[in-house]
Amino acid sequence: MTPDCTLALHSPTPEVTARFAAVLGACLRAGDVVLLSGPVGAGKSHFARALIQSRLAGLGRWEDVPSPTFTLVQSYDLGDVEIWHADLYRLSDPYEIVELGLEQAFDTAICLVEWPERMGAALPPRALHVTLHQAEGPEARLLEFAGFGPDWAGALAALAKAGADDVSG
Repeated sequence: MTPDCTLALHSPTPEVTARFAAVLGACLRAGDVVLLSGPVGAGKSHFARALIQSRLAGLGRWEDVPSPTFTLVQSYDLGDVEIWHADLYRLSDPYEIVELGLEQAFDTAICLVEWPERMGAALPPRALHVTLHQAEGPEARLLEFAGFGPDWAGALAALAKAGADDVSG
């Protein structure tokens, strides 16, 4: 399946990666699914944490955002929508996503899913795939975005602008 839109951004530091996450977070609404892939240590949890914390900060709130490695799912109430953060690394069977309530959350919440390849055929068809790679330098990352569905073009345009601002400013 070919994505409707793509973007690649270089992040020299975790702080820049967090800014990209915040820009994306501001674009998300109920029913949006962001699938975070990459090897261990690539920054998937950092990206998700920064996105969630930016949305909470927009409401004047701060919460600790732990990795859901052992709980599998953490949710955050933003008033008008929930954010679900799932880490499927320990998922033993793709059908467990039904037990976790993820399939329903894909329709009603903003969902951030680490290790989405563990879902097998249950991947939602309309999602933003974000792949993080280690880049040149110990903290540098390459972030590749692939939007499946026409609604992702605006978010990727906002990210492209943020990337250009980061390079020029």
